Amino acid sequence: MLLKMNLPGRNRPQSAWRFLTAIAASAIVCAAVSAPRAWADDPNTTVATVGDHKITNKDLDAKVKPQVVQMRAMLEKRVDQLIADKTFDLRRETLESMTDDYLIQQAADHDKLSVPDYLKKEFSGKDGVTDAEAKTFYDKNKGQGTAPFASIKPQLLEMMNRQALLDRLKKNEPVKILLEPKRMVVDSGGHPALGAKDAPVTIVEFTDFQCPFCKATEATLKQLQDKYGDKIRLVHMDFPLPFHAHAMDAAKAARCANEQGKFWQYRDSLFANQGKLAPADLKATAKTLGMNQAKFDECFASTKYDSQIKADQAAGEKVGVDGTPAFFIDGRPLTGAQPAPKFEELINDELATGGGNKEASAK
Repeated sequence: MLLKMNLPGRNRPQSAWRFLTAIAASAIVCAAVSAPRAWADDPNTTVATVGDHKITNKDLDAKVKPQVVQMRAMLEKRVDQLIADKTFDLRRETLESMTDDYLIQQAADHDKLSVPDYLKKEFSGKDGVTDAEAKTFYDKNKGQGTAPFASIKPQLLEMMNRQALLDRLKKNEPVKILLEPKRMVVDSGGHPALGAKDAPVTIVEFTDFQCPFCKATEATLKQLQDKYGDKIRLVHMDFPLPFHAHAMDAAKAARCANEQGKFWQYRDSLFANQGKLAPADLKATAKTLGMNQAKFDECFASTKYDSQIKADQAAGEKVGVDGTPAFFIDGRPLTGAQPAPKFEELINDELATGGGNKEASAK
């Protein structure tokens, strides 16, 4: 693990390389889906037999084709989103580099020095970072596999000196980055939420109680809540997938639990026991949590929430959700069971910049 050396003006080629690599990898995946299979050249080739009955490539492909078409469409959508995300990251990093370079150039011009001479003067002056300060930073941030301090000290001193200089310059010449990321408007009003209504950052989640990836993300969400506290608000929206037999029932049951003020306890129980989502199990869970059983059973037997759950699905599809879990952090999409650092990257950016379009993404 290397120290994160965010040297303004120096890490841009690496960012571009990561950007192009990600696109190339996605293109390979799409190509693999589109590529014909060598063994499928002859549609009449028998691929299985059941007694005297033969199943040919033609029979098999007739069944597989709709799924391949759906998979290709899904991958193309994901690639489009990946390109959009990486393009924004690249533009944002480049814009920050341009503002930093302009600040330093203006300061050098004011002192009637070239940029290299100006930096040399500032870095070696009274405000320059000392070796001891660099060593303290190194010890605090080093990880397994980090290069020895002596071998990276020059780069580390340059990074810290440059950042300290920019911090001083920005006190007199504030910089505002106005470039906005793509945000989706998600109307999550009236849905169960954890956290203060005026939390700086709102995370809207489209989830499926039978989805193993949704369950896997629960630990990450709790970790984020512990770390950020009142700074984040989590909003639940339903997106039961059609191939999960009990997902719709579980979504209905959770809404019935919400009527009795037990939504989040019930949600935790469902994810903790995904093997117990049949109707009888859902009722038993309600009883375990001390709910009014008669009211719960009456609610669960009705169709009162069916249209609302379908409305959630439609809202998700409108903003590009095609699987679960799907998150929108102040309207910024994050798909799948991502690790905590992925969430933290967006949350920290929203906290640092004040976000945008919050009213639309969390109303």
